[in-house]
Amino acid sequence: MGRLRCWLQFYGNGNAHNVFAILPKRNVLAGESPFGRVSVRFMTSSKRVQDRSREKRVQELEVATEKWKIASKVIFLMEVLKGEQDMIMTVRSLEQYRRQINLPKPHKISDFIRKSPKLFELYKDQRGVLWCGLTEQGEDLLEEHEKLLEENADKAAEHVTRCLMMSVDKKLPLDKIVHFRRDFGLPLDFRINWVHKFPQHFKVGKLGDGEEYLELVSWNPAWAITELEKKTLGITEECDHKPGMLSLAFPMKFPPSYKKMYRYRGKIEHFQKRSYLSPYADAHGLEAGSKEFDKRAIAVMHELLSFTLEKRLVTDHLTHFRREFVMPQKLMRIFLKHCGIFYVSERGKRFSVFLTEGYEGPELIEKCPLILWKEKLLKFTGYRGRKRDIPTYNDTLDMEERELLESGSGDEDMSVGFEKDDDDDVVTDDDDEMDIGEVNDAYEENSKV
Repeated sequence: MGRLRCWLQFYGNGNAHNVFAILPKRNVLAGESPFGRVSVRFMTSSKRVQDRSREKRVQELEVATEKWKIASKVIFLMEVLKGEQDMIMTVRSLEQYRRQINLPKPHKISDFIRKSPKLFELYKDQRGVLWCGLTEQGEDLLEEHEKLLEENADKAAEHVTRCLMMSVDKKLPLDKIVHFRRDFGLPLDFRINWVHKFPQHFKVGKLGDGEEYLELVSWNPAWAITELEKKTLGITEECDHKPGMLSLAFPMKFPPSYKKMYRYRGKIEHFQKRSYLSPYADAHGLEAGSKEFDKRAIAVMHELLSFTLEKRLVTDHLTHFRREFVMPQKLMRIFLKHCGIFYVSERGKRFSVFLTEGYEGPELIEKCPLILWKEKLLKFTGYRGRKRDIPTYNDTLDMEERELLESGSGDEDMSVGFEKDDDDDVVTDDDDEMDIGEVNDAYEENSKV
């Protein structure tokens, strides 16, 4: 059966000795298994990511994570209804989307919908079938959103083009770009219509297996300038700009309770002075694992996060682009090691990474019209953004399930930490490449620095 990986989860009071493994009775040599070699990774509850990162936790950004995830769930349901005739759908049909909003059974999707009565309305027909539709306010918000997406089209096209310019082969699979659809402010018809509206920048091609990809049409030197160069050096657009080596320091914001930054001040200064290759320069010659390789990867991730509306991305969306952007396998190690540049939120089942310079407390410093629209949407959900301590991972899940049923009014707090993937992609726990074990290893390795 090949290599078998056994993951043992500990329960109880963190007692590492209370572990029982049931294997078939068979005489085997010491160190062997009837299934082949067995690799066991031990991780006690005392070494959970949430416990090891407590001193690095930023309460304000955890609040921001909760806010954006709530908006994402509501927008998803609104877009589902928008795609239906007359924008109505039976609640039973909506049940098929519970995985996209991570709604655990036995909770009902109707309970989730009732949390936003100003956006959704429920009613029964003569046969007693429960239907869901958008309120007049909900429809008006969708129309406003469509107009804002049209106004944002040129900026979104620039960001997609710059992603193609950063890629090693100047092409990206459409199935991967779609993960960034809402993060970049792309419309629902991104794959069908939108990608064909900018033939001067990119075009759609097909591989032999039928996979579609987006390919760069023309290189724009004015767009080969990083956001960091624009802010630090004041460079705007240069037609003859050629990307090469950079020696720019990354803005850093450390968690207030993180004291080790003083101990590592020398290493931080050395890192900031180290030259690195621009994300838009040819990266074929870089040696994987080298310091130059890692710092360029930081520059690429900094650039990608700068493109996003929320200055935030779900971490496993970034892992999809490791080969195209020439980034290391263990991206989470980079995020955790450079916690002054990035912040990893553990809110909910999936990790999110923030660009720390983009926030002042829980608020974005620069808010584009689409972000202002999201904040307006949250007001219709009754979300008040109460600042409370974010508990550990398991406690968070229990709390979210409990509050989902206890809160039935649009005037109460909505604290359901779901996460969804874009379009028709369904995300499960198995889809998240950055599992708890890997993150624990990253913290363990980082603590030895």
